[in-house]
Amino acid sequence: MFSQEKRVGVAVLGLGNVGSEVVRIIHDNADDLAARIGAPLALRGIGVRRVAADRGVPVELLTDNIEELVSREDVDIVVELMGPVEPARKAILSALENGKSVVTANKALLSISTGELAQAAESAHVDLYFEAAVAGAIPVIRPLTQSLAGDTVLRVAGIVNGTTNYILSEMDSAGIDYQTALADASALGYAEADPTADVEGYDAAAKAAILASIAFHTRVTADEVYREGITKITPADFAFARALGCTIKLLSICERVTDGDGRQWVSARVYPALVPLTHPLAAVNGAFNAVVVEAEAAGRLMFYGQGAGGAPTASAVAGDLVMAARNRVLGSRGPRESRYAQLPVLPIGSVSTRYYVSMHVADKPGVLSTVAAEFAKREVSIAEVRQEGVADEGGHPIGARIVVITHRATDAALSDTVAALADLDVVQRVASVLRLEGTAE
Repeated sequence: MFSQEKRVGVAVLGLGNVGSEVVRIIHDNADDLAARIGAPLALRGIGVRRVAADRGVPVELLTDNIEELVSREDVDIVVELMGPVEPARKAILSALENGKSVVTANKALLSISTGELAQAAESAHVDLYFEAAVAGAIPVIRPLTQSLAGDTVLRVAGIVNGTTNYILSEMDSAGIDYQTALADASALGYAEADPTADVEGYDAAAKAAILASIAFHTRVTADEVYREGITKITPADFAFARALGCTIKLLSICERVTDGDGRQWVSARVYPALVPLTHPLAAVNGAFNAVVVEAEAAGRLMFYGQGAGGAPTASAVAGDLVMAARNRVLGSRGPRESRYAQLPVLPIGSVSTRYYVSMHVADKPGVLSTVAAEFAKREVSIAEVRQEGVADEGGHPIGARIVVITHRATDAALSDTVAALADLDVVQRVASVLRLEGTAE
């Protein structure tokens, strides 16, 4: 049906869970992929660190010479699934400089080097696709770059890390603490041996940088994304969240902000937040991901599904591979980097939202008015206050817990308030400070 001269040569770098699944898709779905592309795919080689006969593929396809593989004349597209930043960055740049289109799922690299890679692709007149870098199989990148290309995106918010979502979901449903939930996630394979990138928000911040860059036509790096993790969340926080009709989720939020002078900014931030149970993100549990996009004309759109894992991520990679191969056959190119807006990134201190502040205080008259006065001094308006007694293991009163819910305030004003509260003699400690997102106020 197709001539051998039209075959599109593919090199895959990396043979882990995702790489193995991509290789399987190329082999098992060869006829269907050829029909969709207009020419067959030919797997020219697989770059690995260790060449051995036990890798599950013909050993003659394996090579540890990445530089030679990505520069071969019979390779048209390089699929990079090695990670981490290096040696992936060197391999991708070499591939682009040699005129190969590139498909990658490397969020860590993209979040710090999108500009460099995009410029290299532009100079070589080839494609750079990375749908799988954010939220696995969930199509988010392509809708932002193509479906909403004629609209103005106002906000992109979501749950983009399955490990943290599983941990928080377990803490909520089972009433367990963070360490127990993390151990459960590790036992099920959801958490890495070193979970720092997930639980401290680095993974979500990398994805937020990519989403913000695309949505707002502005280069945003991971270092410009404000980040907090989930390690300080307690069962008591979930108990109060439930009392308020909320749950707690680690959110990645990217939004277009217009200040009082009409200037526009980009805000990109990652942190655990209280989310009303009526909000669509509140129902996203386990290791699933979801992204909500709000656009001027389209309104609210939600994308939901498997955010990680070999097969879901490989699905997104294969989709990009088909697009890149089709462009090769037709002699065309996909969307290029759009960074015309170049909006400044809004400092976290200027970001305005609502807050939940929980503190342990002395149980005596006048404490509540003293606490409220510190909020008033910094013009942080209180929406609701809850107070309950705290007892020791023997049931003897040892103080009280006060939870304050604020109206919208800047992060700077709230931070100053919390610092002042911590210095009060009547405040034993400030236990938790969380944002509230998705509320009407």
